[in-house]
Amino acid sequence: QVRLVQSGGGSVQPGGSLRLSCAAPATILSVNAMSWYRQAPGKQRELVATITSAGSTNYADSVKARFTISRDNAENAVYLQMNSLKPEDTAVYYCNFDHFYGCSGGTCYQGDYWGQGTQVTVSS
Repeated sequence: QVRLVQSGGGSVQPGGSLRLSCAAPATILSVNAMSWYRQAPGKQRELVATITSAGSTNYADSVKARFTISRDNAENAVYLQMNSLKPEDTAVYYCNFDHFYGCSGGTCYQGDYWGQGTQVTVSS
């Protein structure tokens, strides 16, 4: 099963920062939106941030002014910069590419793709 490749995450004290990265398996030819979700233990997966193909961004109220989503077309990647982290930000974070189409080495991929998930733990 093809997945987006995530990196970053880890453990940090409250008030600290982390950066998550998510790379596509191929050169992005089109994508409707690139998003970050998170799922804390015992809770449903929630949308954290989205960046559309036009560059518009949206954030969950709980992370506004602390998290920043960005994309790098040359790297075929999306990032989530997380600042002023709080214990309630602790969760497994997943990236998602909605309506992705891309090709690499003669192989093309089309559909809705997810990363493998990465743990973010905020604790003193």
